[in-house]
Amino acid sequence: MTFDLTGKTALVTGASRGIGRALAVGLARAGADIALSARDEALLREVQAEIEGLGRKAVVLPADVTDAAACHALVDDTLAALGHLDVLVNNAGGSSFMGPFTELRFSGWEKVMRLNVDSIVHLCQAAGRHMTARGSGSVINVASVAGLTGTPLLAPYGASKAAVVSLTRSLALEWGEYGVRVNALCPGWTRTDLNRELWAGADEGAAFVANQGLKRWAGVEEMVGPTVFLASDASSYVTGQALAVDGGQTAT
Repeated sequence: MTFDLTGKTALVTGASRGIGRALAVGLARAGADIALSARDEALLREVQAEIEGLGRKAVVLPADVTDAAACHALVDDTLAALGHLDVLVNNAGGSSFMGPFTELRFSGWEKVMRLNVDSIVHLCQAAGRHMTARGSGSVINVASVAGLTGTPLLAPYGASKAAVVSLTRSLALEWGEYGVRVNALCPGWTRTDLNRELWAGADEGAAFVANQGLKRWAGVEEMVGPTVFLASDASSYVTGQALAVDGGQTAT
């Protein structure tokens, strides 16, 4: 069993910052060449330079994953640039609001689903056709522990991530006979720029992690090892799983 990704290629969405950037660089450190995608080309160029500094190939493919046609084109462009696709990391996602469900505008619900679920559907369809025909591949859908538990005031986000976990399990069963593994990475509370207001205060967001085992927020780099594991032959008999990387949050 090996964590070595030499000779492998990976497409990482949401790769310009936060967890996505850490995963892209981490996969490159393990030996993979990387297709980098997000909306901000300037930030992607920074990640590209970092990866190329490691001696790996990196291509920048800006895209809006809420656009179905852009998702399919993204996979086509990745294949054109890298020749084949071994690993798909569906990391792009998020939610920009929270509040009572009774006050939720349905347009807000649709926006979250379009970003967190529909984008993964389109990318999995496009990449899945290539991987199943090739007879190998690893798909890693970045979900969240919010998809494994109840999420008051974040119902659309939690529901979207639960959908990702369910889709992951279904595709794992559907594609297993073709040599394609599909797993979900479910981070717990992780420090990123997007949630800085939650953890950057005087108490460092202690209330959010008070009931979990490690009682601290994760750094984005702590998502790299589990992702390399799921991408590599070290997890060759692992599929259909929702791997919680949450400091013990879901153990309570």
